[in-house]
Amino acid sequence: MTEEEKKEGASYRYWVRETKADAAPLPLPKKLSPNDVVLNNTNNNNTLGSVWNRAGTWEEKSLNKWATDRIKELLVTVGSLEFSAGKAEISEVSKCSGDAFLVTVRNKKRVGYTYELTLKIKGEWTVKEEKKTVKADIDIPEFSIGELDDLQMEVRLSDEKDLLQEDKLQINQDLKLFLQSVREKLLQFEQELKDR
Repeated sequence: MTEEEKKEGASYRYWVRETKADAAPLPLPKKLSPNDVVLNNTNNNNTLGSVWNRAGTWEEKSLNKWATDRIKELLVTVGSLEFSAGKAEISEVSKCSGDAFLVTVRNKKRVGYTYELTLKIKGEWTVKEEKKTVKADIDIPEFSIGELDDLQMEVRLSDEKDLLQEDKLQINQDLKLFLQSVREKLLQFEQELKDR
């Protein structure tokens, strides 16, 4: 080891320039003017994404706010479902958490999402010739784009102390019929997301 290598503390360098004068200067950010935006739109109509990303290499945009609001809006419009011994409706979407995004890769648009839901259900059932108000929560575990055929739900009754076991089972089975309506609304959401 030479005296110079001992001073520098390393005996081996890999792709390191000897002086900073050899290195290219770092690019400085440049604010786009309205003329730059107009010029880009007229010259390059076939690119997706932002003006600064003319090559369309990689750009990701969060759609969380829009997606969460839209899922809630769609699910509340499911309406009331009639069952053999009662009826119920989605009164509220109490949990709607997840991510939705739009990605531009190589000038191609791709969308995706992953969400979890909890729906508050309110309904009336006739139990022993007496009408009872029933409240429940429907949990829909994690689901994402292209997986709506495998959608699962779990029903949790709120006040079940006044109900017999057979009544609980019937109400539980009835509430699982919301699955098809919820799936249809989520398919609508998925299509709207793809069209953005």
